This record gives sequence, C-alpha cells and structure tokens, in this order.
Amino acid sequence: MAEQGLEGSQPRFAAVIMRIREPKTTALIFASGKMVCTGAKSETQSKLAARKYARIIQKLGFPAKFKDFKIQNIVGSCDVKFPIRLEGLAYSHGAFSSYEPELFPGLIYRMKQPKIVLLIFVSGKIVLTGAKVVRDETYTAFENIYPVLTEFRKNQQW
Repeated sequence: MAEQGLEGSQPRFAAVIMRIREPKTTALIFASGKMVCTGAKSETQSKLAARKYARIIQKLGFPAKFKDFKIQNIVGSCDVKFPIRLEGLAYSHGAFSSYEPELFPGLIYRMKQPKIVLLIFVSGKIVLTGAKVVRDETYTAFENIYPVLTEFRKNQQW
C-alpha cells in the first residue's frame, strides 16, 4: 500500500528533486542514497552532473559518496523528413510492432538486435530508447530501421 499524500488521494513520491543548470539536468535523490540523473546530452555530461549532485549533498552535511555510476538508458531522437505509413509497417512487422493509434499516436517497434525500442510517428519523427552501454547501439538501430521506413514512406498527395 502506497503512503497517502496530504489530500489522501495521491500516493507520495519519496524522492527529493534537484536541478542544476550546467550540465542542465534533474536528479531524483532517494532516502536509500541512490540517485537517478536525467537530461544530460552525453555520457560525459551525465557523469559530471552526478558528481556535482554528490558534491552538493556532501556540502549539505550528508556523508555522500560518488560510486557505482552507470548509464541505464540512452535516448536519441531524429527526423527522417518524410511521412510514414504506420499501418503498413505494423502489419508487415507485426512480430516487432505495437500500433494502437487510439491509445498512442506512435508505433512502438521493439528491435531485437540491438535491443532498442523505437517510437515511430507518422510525421517521420523517431525516438530511440533503451541503449544501456554505448550510443553506437542507437546508431545501429537507426541504420537497421531506415530502409524499412523508406519502404513505408507515405506518398504525398496534394
């Protein structure tokens, strides 16, 4: 059972939210001492930001240590600059695709190798997420999906 907030209807989220301007990131800091840092534009920036948060927590008088840093999720986005027939893509790649436009406007494509999830929108915008080690996985996933996207390119009708 989740703890109840002041109103009694919302469960309380048990983390401190902290933000810094450089690198522009947000951290969730939990009572366990664990921290999640989001928003960095690179692995280097993410590590730098995490170190800065640890330093701030130390300066506030807590015995914080910077340890066990790891990248958990890399998110990338791009625009292929052409519209995509999501219905055709979902039908043709049913084993990897989930497309329910009444629930979410994008097609969810779960690539097996590399293990990346892509959100593909009719506009041609793509979000790639789930890389855990290096950004190369994200680039490889895009290289794998691009020929598929061109196959389901929407014909412009004026």
